[in-house]
Amino acid sequence: MSDGRLRVLLWHVHGSWTTALVSGPHEYLIPVLPDRGPDGLGRARTYRWPASAREVPAPQLRDEVFDVVILQRPHEAQLVREWTGRTPGVDVPAVYVEHNAPRGEAAATRHPMAEQRQIPICHVTHFNRLYWDNGVAPATVVEHGIPEPGVRYSGELRRIGVAINEPLRRGRVVGTDLLRAAVAAGPLDVFGMQVHGLQDCGWPGLATYDDPPQAQMHSELARRRVYFHPMRWTSLGLSLLEAMAIGMPVVAVGATEAWEAVPRDAGVVSTSVDRLVCALRNYLEDVDAAHAAGRCARQAVLSRYGLHRFLRDWDRLLEEVTR
Repeated sequence: MSDGRLRVLLWHVHGSWTTALVSGPHEYLIPVLPDRGPDGLGRARTYRWPASAREVPAPQLRDEVFDVVILQRPHEAQLVREWTGRTPGVDVPAVYVEHNAPRGEAAATRHPMAEQRQIPICHVTHFNRLYWDNGVAPATVVEHGIPEPGVRYSGELRRIGVAINEPLRRGRVVGTDLLRAAVAAGPLDVFGMQVHGLQDCGWPGLATYDDPPQAQMHSELARRRVYFHPMRWTSLGLSLLEAMAIGMPVVAVGATEAWEAVPRDAGVVSTSVDRLVCALRNYLEDVDAAHAAGRCARQAVLSRYGLHRFLRDWDRLLEEVTR
């Protein structure tokens, strides 16, 4: 675009991450299909997106002009070829964003884009870049960015807050089994997609809130005394950073990038289940300590993971791949 803005093609894959990205100065083309399935979700319905994030029906993409494509799943390169007639990295500049930590034998897992040099891999954490075998592909890191949530922590409810999507399907990967240990510390509220089935587990003190709008979820989490992040194997859950931005004290499983994200004064990070439960119990009982840790958490996350830094880093990367 003549004014320096770009037209960026990307799929709606991760709601929170995309919400941060489309807050930037460019125009964002979001494919949509009639069934709004995984390859055509279109605009988010539970997040607030600007008008510059524009839905484009898949059949119309061939007639759209765009300057760069952001890939997030291996098969999207083929979708670009089929839907637009252009090959990413050849006919149009492209970046591949890796949101996930590698599965299987993690330290030896070859990245799907490792055999090519035209499309850089942009990891969302340094942990991701360290563990993936990136091969000959250029690899970089743009850490997460968190939009200012606009709510403030009160901690008025002596309850633990958790945000997990599909906890029953994803199981131990997201630490669903650790929720049973957490309820030993105090009552626990789980927010996210497809969480109602947890009530069938029969864990006393557990309540679920299925697929709330993001702003509503943040407002409700801010009323809970402490945030629990039970994920065992995730690059870095944005829910953890969002809870910190709200001003909540956090207790997190000491895996992947959590050690980097949570300073000592902002909460407790540990691989000991007993220590995690003890920390949850302490924050539930000590209101002053909870508020003090929450203030440190908010300051730390807005300093390192602020939206302006994120968008600045992305503008720099897009400029590099499109020039």
